Amino acid sequence: MNVFLAYLVIFLLGATPFMEVVGVIPLGIAVGLPAIPVTILAFAGNILTIWLLILLIDHVKVWLQRRKEKKGKEGSDKKGQRAARIWKKYGLPGLTIVSPILIGTHLGVILAMSFGGTRKQITIWMTGSIIVWTIVMSIASHYGIDYFYEKTGNEGFLKDFLENTD
Repeated sequence: MNVFLAYLVIFLLGATPFMEVVGVIPLGIAVGLPAIPVTILAFAGNILTIWLLILLIDHVKVWLQRRKEKKGKEGSDKKGQRAARIWKKYGLPGLTIVSPILIGTHLGVILAMSFGGTRKQITIWMTGSIIVWTIVMSIASHYGIDYFYEKTGNEGFLKDFLENTD
């Protein structure tokens, strides 16, 4: 049951804006969970929320606008300005490729839609970007953390914790 809970947390963190596969995969592997299930669950959590966001983008835009008006904020934020510069220079492909590491995929989808991207284009490009980042982070985390564990003789605090509770 403890392992199931750990995997549920990985899935939910993958679905959480700004955590995503770039942060969740190294975290999951670092705590001692196997790389393949962590990778699959983090990807599934991230991609499902992105697809849901793309599907419901019109409702999300209205909600964000109301929220902004309620708080009395005007103008764009720092991440939005950065995304606009990337959009002008590299277009949708550039924005979707850097979104996971610079602004987050969820915000990247919202901004790409507001800059004029279509649902189909954003779905294709963002899915591809998340796949690439998932593979990169999984391989880098697996080998990097394995190397670290070899040097320290540790296998992750979660694995040690689960072994001590059984």
